[in-house]
Amino acid sequence: MFISFLIVLAYLIGSLSFAVIVSRLFGLPDPRKHGSGNPGATNMLRTGRKSAAALTLIGDMSKGWLAVYLARYFGAQHGVEITATYGAAVAVFLGHLYPIFFGFKGGKGVATALGILFAISPWLGLAALASWLIVFALTRISSLAALTAATLAPILVSYLIGGTLPVAALCIISALIFWRHRTNIHRLLAGEEGRVVKPVDTSSE
Repeated sequence: MFISFLIVLAYLIGSLSFAVIVSRLFGLPDPRKHGSGNPGATNMLRTGRKSAAALTLIGDMSKGWLAVYLARYFGAQHGVEITATYGAAVAVFLGHLYPIFFGFKGGKGVATALGILFAISPWLGLAALASWLIVFALTRISSLAALTAATLAPILVSYLIGGTLPVAALCIISALIFWRHRTNIHRLLAGEEGRVVKPVDTSSE
């Protein structure tokens, strides 16, 4: 019963879509109807407001970290640390993808997944972040960097943490990232995926 509570709490935390929240605070277009239509940091960057994109990134990462941290902390006190930790990891990620507070229309989950990885293990988070940064620096293609990190995450958790449940949870999260990036994958295969370029700053207009 207590595990169920932690999992539901994690889902509700994940359902806080920071791209939508930040866009409303800044008076920006709804990210679900602007640019790529994805409520995430990359799409927020297309508005020209780097501060809004940064806040979205920090918010989405933080909620992933917080949900897993709380589940681990309170789960340990009730003898269910492992189950609570990885159940919450999947739940907060699903909350981001399908947020109950925003019509179940969420983002692709890359920043939230990174926060989850850092909560599981700082080394795991750093390794995934490094893979993302390397691929992005070489290609300037955010989706390709995300897919690379998602591919490596289950392998990294198997090496650094081990255990059936951690690997299974990361496989589920990685599979969902691939599913949410399916249109990007089609464009990548067709050589049509766009690169991230420096946005035009419209804050003074």
